Amino acid sequence: MRSIFVLAAFASAAVAQQNQEIHVLPVQGNVYMLVGDGGNITVQVGKEGVLLVDTGVTQLSDQLLAQIRKLSDRPVRYIINTHVHPDHTGGNEKVAKAGITITGGNVAGNISDAGEGAAVLAYQKVLDRMSAPVAANETPIPFGALPTDTYITNEKPMYFNGEGIQIIHQPAAHTDGDSIVFFRKSDVVSTGDIFVPSSYPIIDLARGGGIQGIIDGLNRLIEITFPADKQEGGTYVIPGHGRLCDQADVVEYRDMATIIRDRIQNMIRQGMTLEQVKAAKPTRDYDPQYGATTGFWTTDMFVEAVYKSLSAKK
Repeated sequence: MRSIFVLAAFASAAVAQQNQEIHVLPVQGNVYMLVGDGGNITVQVGKEGVLLVDTGVTQLSDQLLAQIRKLSDRPVRYIINTHVHPDHTGGNEKVAKAGITITGGNVAGNISDAGEGAAVLAYQKVLDRMSAPVAANETPIPFGALPTDTYITNEKPMYFNGEGIQIIHQPAAHTDGDSIVFFRKSDVVSTGDIFVPSSYPIIDLARGGGIQGIIDGLNRLIEITFPADKQEGGTYVIPGHGRLCDQADVVEYRDMATIIRDRIQNMIRQGMTLEQVKAAKPTRDYDPQYGATTGFWTTDMFVEAVYKSLSAKK
């Protein structure tokens, strides 16, 4: 079966032909949510410049830059990639080239280019995968799209535009290189594809993902978010794809993922094969809300990914 990386690229290209616009949604504080083809993009603006979480697909880079200019006349200083997939990193090269690093960065043997281009930050495994050798029939990722700065710890703190920013690594979730980005003053969290409320959790097994990591990531999101009156509002959550959410949405999604994990785990303990588990339809009651029979991520693919990630732990 083709990898999720390839399937996501094809899905993004197909949708791009239908929706060539990026729309801006003010969230709260200094943070905006940009929605179009590909993954959601988070933008923080202030007197020091612009910070992005993810850059969407390559073909909408010019539109992304145009929308950023409407929000701020300051330069793009930082790009944070939540993971490796091209619907979240496709705009890296063009957007980074249009920016300016505050100090250092992007130095390749000649300090005269220090400061050229925005700094691109990601967990180390994102750089490892983006810079790995590719097959003869695949196009290498441009050097200018690669992260210029990485981290290998559980968290990386930043302070930008008068706001503390926590970059939190979540192991073995959507992939093995996922980052959650928490804007503490604005009270907004950008989740990448750990949380995608429009579908079942997307698990890239080939790149180190797993259902337990997804659930752990959702629990971490619940820990750092707070609801407002009657459990609505409060900390806003920008998912990898789909609508703006809050803590209650994450709780509902976490409960769904946990229940399905437990059902499939129980079936594995009973010795059921993958085909038997699929036939038992462990997701039946959730399918109307999250299920799909077509597209790049179907219900069957989700069940198979959960089954394989749980079986691998035996």
